Amino acid sequence: MSLVPELRTARLRLRGFVEADLDPFAAMQAEPGFMRHLGVGPSAGRPRTRAETWATMAGQLGQWALRGSGFWAIEHEGRFIGRAGILNPEGWPMPELAYGIAPAEWGRGFALEAASAALGWARENLPAPPVSFIHPDNHPSQRLAERLGAAQDGMIDLPGVQVQLWRYPPA
Repeated sequence: MSLVPELRTARLRLRGFVEADLDPFAAMQAEPGFMRHLGVGPSAGRPRTRAETWATMAGQLGQWALRGSGFWAIEHEGRFIGRAGILNPEGWPMPELAYGIAPAEWGRGFALEAASAALGWARENLPAPPVSFIHPDNHPSQRLAERLGAAQDGMIDLPGVQVQLWRYPPA
């Protein structure tokens, strides 16, 4: 029995990560254009290796067990195309709605669809709505947060990077 609840949208299936996701997820995280606004500390904006991607997947599965929330793998027509969910590792200031779609799938509305499903789940299952931490130059993510009803509420320092704080209203 999986700790990760499955969500479905009109076009997507959000599910727990499986080992078969490693290759497409590693390819996604190896792309500099995908990673340029992601990460904190010394790894901020840096593409990830296959081993780092494996550790990310394992950490996300572990977060479900330890925190009751985490990332879902996003599947479209049976293919892994990204991840979305609640990022809340140890030391994080508050639960964050985060999302990422493989660059080959950009512009098709998948990020909005997946993030909307994850936000709906969070509103029903977390004590307060999550926030999003968005790099000041990440204009597509800012527009997506606005479409989901978030409003920017200043800046916040994460390890090694200053980002915008976006707050989502309650349901």
